[in-house]
Amino acid sequence: MIKLKDFSALIIPLKVKNVMAEYSPGSHEDREILAKISTEKLLDYFFSQIRNLWRVDGLYFLGIEKKFGTKAATEIDAGVWEAMATIEAKSLQRMFGVGENPDIPTIMGLLRLTSWALDQPFKTVEVSAEKAVLSINRCRTQEARLSKGLGEFPCKSVRFGYLKNFAKTLNPKVEVNCLICPPDKHPQNLWCSWEFKMPRK
Repeated sequence: MIKLKDFSALIIPLKVKNVMAEYSPGSHEDREILAKISTEKLLDYFFSQIRNLWRVDGLYFLGIEKKFGTKAATEIDAGVWEAMATIEAKSLQRMFGVGENPDIPTIMGLLRLTSWALDQPFKTVEVSAEKAVLSINRCRTQEARLSKGLGEFPCKSVRFGYLKNFAKTLNPKVEVNCLICPPDKHPQNLWCSWEFKMPRK
């Protein structure tokens, strides 16, 4: 299986050179254009762009799956999303001024701001001081596959790697458990469910 370190070789040189620091999040002119859009329309635009990111992800996966098979596509996808989890966690941590080793509610607050979570309109999130459970009741990706006559995507390894790495990048003490996710059998109104908790002292 392709591991996180395989993708780190591509990411680390960029961090050392600090290349991306030269690029601000949008030019002044682009920010002015967006600032003129109404809040409601801007949110629609924002979510449509997140959807476009996932369209690209899906097209890449289907292309790899067609040429090399589901197993190879899943291994590549898992490695990519593990690497992405680290990048996204650190980026959100900096953006929102979150300190080291945040608690469960803070971690879940950041997780809800990820591109993955924001592209899941049919989700439920239960959060307490020591534990949280995030569940996806309807999955756009899986429903799209089924509508095309494809089988369910056994996505447990991909999503588990992403969620575990995201949480542990923020706080290494966090335990992440998969409660249910394909290829597990699941009820029609629940595709996957994930538990985040702190170990008991």
